[in-house]
Amino acid sequence: MVKPITKRQPRRRIKPVIGIVGGIGAGKSTAAGQFARLGCAVIDADAIGHELLTESAVRRRIARRWGPDVLGESGEVDRKALAAVVFRDGVQLAALNRIMHPLIARRVKRRVSIARKDAAVPAVVIDAAVLLEGGWDKLCTHLIFVSAASATRAARAARRAGWARTAWRQREKSQIPLDKKRPRCDHTIDNSSSLSHLCEQVRRVFRQIVPNAG
Repeated sequence: MVKPITKRQPRRRIKPVIGIVGGIGAGKSTAAGQFARLGCAVIDADAIGHELLTESAVRRRIARRWGPDVLGESGEVDRKALAAVVFRDGVQLAALNRIMHPLIARRVKRRVSIARKDAAVPAVVIDAAVLLEGGWDKLCTHLIFVSAASATRAARAARRAGWARTAWRQREKSQIPLDKKRPRCDHTIDNSSSLSHLCEQVRRVFRQIVPNAG
């Protein structure tokens, strides 16, 4: 018996999840903010990490591993003290990542899932300093590399975070090198000049990723 021919069901369009990658001080969060202005839901993984550090279970794990020197007077995690320990020693940083990355990943995944279900959101953006290092690029349909000259990035880090060039360089060395990050990305945005130039590039990339939006 010949089976009747059935029409193939059209594939449901998957809402894009855009990961933003780049060096420290490149302007990843600035680019994410421009995507937010276009209606995208932005998930800030660094902010999630800061939230987690306020939770008692996480504080206990950190205190057990590094002792009271990384805690403030009221028992909260002193992020500067913790950073001073882990960013000068790859073993210590790896230990912190083993604690934090799985916890951050769970919250990022949950927020991506929620945002994807929101009909008013054209795309989801993950803003994470260690997107590739954490393996969160697996959640993304598109990756964008935000570029800027090293001198520009170092100056921004000094201005915004108060980091000396040595501290900025130390943190850069703890991440995947930029010449390995860039080839893994689908789009590049240059953030070496004005905010208006950045905005123009964000809009162009957004139209390419979400052609039917607005």
